[in-house]
Amino acid sequence: MVLNYIWVAFFLIAFIVAVCKLLFLGDLEVFNRIIAASFDSARNGFEISLGLTGILTLWLGIMKIGEQGGVIQAFARIGAPVFSKLFPDIPKNHPVTGSIFMNISANLLGLDNAATPMGLKAMQQLQELNTEKETASNAMIMFLCINASGLTLLPITIMMYRAQLGAANPSDVFLPIMLATFTSTLVAVLMVCIKQRINILQRNLLLFFGGLIGLIAGLIALFHSMPEEKVSLYSTLFANTLLFTIICGFIVAGIRRKVNVYNAFIDGAKEGFKTAITIIPYLVAILVGIGVFRASGAMDFLIDGIRGGVALAGLNTDFVEALPTILMKPLSGSGARGMMIDAMNTYGADSFVGRLACIVQGTTDTTFYVVALYYGSVAIKNTRYTVSYSLLADLAGALAAIGMAYLFFG
Repeated sequence: MVLNYIWVAFFLIAFIVAVCKLLFLGDLEVFNRIIAASFDSARNGFEISLGLTGILTLWLGIMKIGEQGGVIQAFARIGAPVFSKLFPDIPKNHPVTGSIFMNISANLLGLDNAATPMGLKAMQQLQELNTEKETASNAMIMFLCINASGLTLLPITIMMYRAQLGAANPSDVFLPIMLATFTSTLVAVLMVCIKQRINILQRNLLLFFGGLIGLIAGLIALFHSMPEEKVSLYSTLFANTLLFTIICGFIVAGIRRKVNVYNAFIDGAKEGFKTAITIIPYLVAILVGIGVFRASGAMDFLIDGIRGGVALAGLNTDFVEALPTILMKPLSGSGARGMMIDAMNTYGADSFVGRLACIVQGTTDTTFYVVALYYGSVAIKNTRYTVSYSLLADLAGALAAIGMAYLFFG
């Protein structure tokens, strides 16, 4: 229901802004840009879905081998002490716990290509447990909010972009990103726990979040001890080595259980292809809405209004130039990435705005894309409070990112 209102708002606001620009500013091209953007966004939505098809067929095939080889069940047992508290409605040792564990682990390591198929697999398994097939369950909402909050320990891609655009120290945003993304995820989990009446002070949850803090601190110490130019190289090497180890480990586990790994892979790959086809209309719908909103100039008016309000309040406006990335992040991953690159090109990779844009890009995930993708894969129509809580986590992440930028680079 929330997505419905937001989607309609994109079009209505875009129409009002476009009419005003035509009548009062004489912008004769505004509707041409909107229509072009709608076609481009529809094509991009299909191309993204098409690109996901290959990735989904690969990883859901690998997941099927892991499932038949007993690896997913092993992950379920590992994650049970924590996930049984965060997801109390999931039966003990259910395979979905293993899928959730792998999805979150892949996100932590910045392995987007692996995280998405694992997440879609988890959504399919959660849907099997869901008694109301068109309405998001409590477990689905918790899972989606964690994903949308974007907890990532290794922001490899961002450091690579900074290196390409001439940053003196591409990894200098590593610590600020870690602190900001942890804030957004913590806020997401706390809000959903309060809403679903889950006791956050349970021993296993306290140990889990305490362990996360320790892990973050250890990674910070490790990367701080490395030469700056080696951080991106080693983090990429570690992530890709781990990824290929997972693939080989699943295959070996299947062989040990005398599974026909090739046939298992084909069965999983078929599921991946069907899932990719299901996603297309949901993804096209949300991307067209975002494209129309941006092409109308509504985004520019919003940013200019915020800049004026901040200036009137007598506050520092240095962060305002990074607002395009902040506002675009929940709407479009590629759009936010483009805004980040534009900020670094315009103001410099080592400028305050350039660094802030990078911190924001690494702090949260693309909420509307994640919601449309994951819920679309299982035909969920009533998302309940998923979007509103995810956006609140995004807001917390954005505020934390701004705070970290001022703290480290202001």
